[in-house]
Amino acid sequence: MKKTHLKILEELKQVAEQLDDNQIESFSNKLHKADRIFVAGEGRSGLMGKAFAMRLMHAGYDVFVKGETITPSIQKNDVLVEISGSGNSTSLLSAAQQVKKSGATLLLVTTTTDSELGHLADETIRVPAATKLRRPEEPATIQPMGNQFDQSVHILLDAVVISLTQSRDDINDYMKNQHENLD
Repeated sequence: MKKTHLKILEELKQVAEQLDDNQIESFSNKLHKADRIFVAGEGRSGLMGKAFAMRLMHAGYDVFVKGETITPSIQKNDVLVEISGSGNSTSLLSAAQQVKKSGATLLLVTTTTDSELGHLADETIRVPAATKLRRPEEPATIQPMGNQFDQSVHILLDAVVISLTQSRDDINDYMKNQHENLD
């Protein structure tokens, strides 16, 4: 089991080493300047998006998840972050088109920049990880389905939140005070 765990970590490191710092920095700047942040994804990508939204909320950002009952309409100075390994998720494409109509900004996290969502996005972070599609350009992995993409996205977006908040000395206490307490 430990050998498998270490192999997964090795694979994730290889993906992370190929990320483009300029893409991440530009993405982060757009998030920081947004009035509100909306997050969307399907399946496990959606779960990674919800984890990202939670951390942004803990950090004090005004954030919403697409499809939740309390999600308001997106407006001009807002940002929608979409997470899609393929870059062609149908429901995300519909939301992306609405973002364009509203004048908001579309940020995409994907493996494929040359995709329907990639062509609509204002900023893209390309995550060079394996998806369930197993296209020839994707790296080999011991993991099934889109595990490598999902895990890479989770760590990447945690790093984005850390970057956005690292200038604050009290960030852990601030985030802890934002944490759900109705238990």
